[in-house]
Amino acid sequence: MDIKEVLSKVDHTLLAQAATWDDIRAICDDGIRYQTASVCIPASYVKQAKDYVGEQLKICTVIGFPNGYSTTAVKCFETADAVKNGADEIDMVINIGWLKDKKYDDLLEEIRAIKEACDGRLLKVIIETCLLTDEEKIKMCEIVSASGADYIKTSTGFSTGGATKEDVALFAAHVADHVKIKAAGGISSIQDAEDFIALGASRLGTSRIVKIVKAETVPEGTY
Repeated sequence: MDIKEVLSKVDHTLLAQAATWDDIRAICDDGIRYQTASVCIPASYVKQAKDYVGEQLKICTVIGFPNGYSTTAVKCFETADAVKNGADEIDMVINIGWLKDKKYDDLLEEIRAIKEACDGRLLKVIIETCLLTDEEKIKMCEIVSASGADYIKTSTGFSTGGATKEDVALFAAHVADHVKIKAAGGISSIQDAEDFIALGASRLGTSRIVKIVKAETVPEGTY
């Protein structure tokens, strides 16, 4: 697979707690240079980053991150605030406890409410697969498919595990045709990226792919 095609599916990600503006600006520069799908950054940097990149790059941020147990009202406020500040894409974390409690209607209503707060922006739903049974993953495929969200996403990268090929294959078998798949967490090589794409992922949440490409010292202007 052509490396440009891989990069075009990467949400170039920096969500470390100690990330500074210099760090965020650097990944924005890389996102523009390597033509990634977006940069995924903390909400507190969205406005500054959007002012910095303009229309050259999509800005993604995270909601209810990383634990997902904020109230729906708080998540909706976070989403509306991010959109006001210029976010193009929203990655939200579900309430995992609600899933364990089989509060399926509450989960569906929350995702729909956050999608409305997105005001037309893309919504990706993080279900944190490492904490779920296969039955729970399949149920979330059904809920996300019914919710109006655009993507189902494997992981925050802040829990006990990240994306697995088995989970992406499971998503592909159970989501509706209109729902896309994002694999995130632990994608550490170009081969990993290609494997996830082959299984059905159309977005990859990772910081490592751009770092690998940069390490190959590709001449300026190639991308």
